Amino acid sequence: MPDPFDIWIAKLFDRWLSELTHQEVARALKVLSRDYVQRRTRLRGKALEGRGKQAAFAMYYAPRHFVIVREALKALTAPTDSPSEIIDLGCGSGVAGAAWALHCGGNVVGVELEPDVLREAAFTFKDLGVRGGGVRCHIAKYRWAKPPVGIVAAFTVNELDENNRERLWRELEKQTKGGSNVLILEPLSTRITPWWQDWSERVVALGGRANEWHFDVKLPERVHLLGKSAGLKPDKLGARTLWLEPRPKGRGVVAGNNQD
Repeated sequence: MPDPFDIWIAKLFDRWLSELTHQEVARALKVLSRDYVQRRTRLRGKALEGRGKQAAFAMYYAPRHFVIVREALKALTAPTDSPSEIIDLGCGSGVAGAAWALHCGGNVVGVELEPDVLREAAFTFKDLGVRGGGVRCHIAKYRWAKPPVGIVAAFTVNELDENNRERLWRELEKQTKGGSNVLILEPLSTRITPWWQDWSERVVALGGRANEWHFDVKLPERVHLLGKSAGLKPDKLGARTLWLEPRPKGRGVVAGNNQD
């Protein structure tokens, strides 16, 4: 049976390369990566203006993020039969929610402010064979679904200001107590996540896990070559994760941290 991931990659590259050349996308990726990695520009709004940058993000960063989320869920031994609905906060091209949906069979609700990005997410869901749709709004204004659901925030929480981040934490804690699973991912760099230690301690106090992962997996050849063409190191795949599962009633708090 064909792998949905391989089908998606083929359709993704065919769609964008019908409009742009490999060289044009590679040049845009080089600029985008400079802003993202060196300047830590948010990959929203003006940072993604222009079809070249949109293509670069969709063809390089989206597959990377899909693989990272997929491997993190495996490493965390996340349930494969639940949740039935996954809320992807700041969904971007929709890959985090889609990766979780393929892992457990659920459907996805992508929460994203940028309409162009939501359109890309719609392609992602369709081409991966995932049931999903989008809600156009800021995370801080999202009207939360009743738990239990799955909630993923991949490379998103760091983009929030302190007030919205605290508001999000309160909702995530409430959702977990109601039976929801929560997965948060951020880059391995400590420089852009000064709040991470605080959240890690909170998660562990609730019986969750805080981990750092380095995944020894290969990207599809076309994604790898695009990254190399832009002067990047596509083989380096990893992330920090926070993972919260519903605690059975009467279960005590798990002391300490979980590091792999």
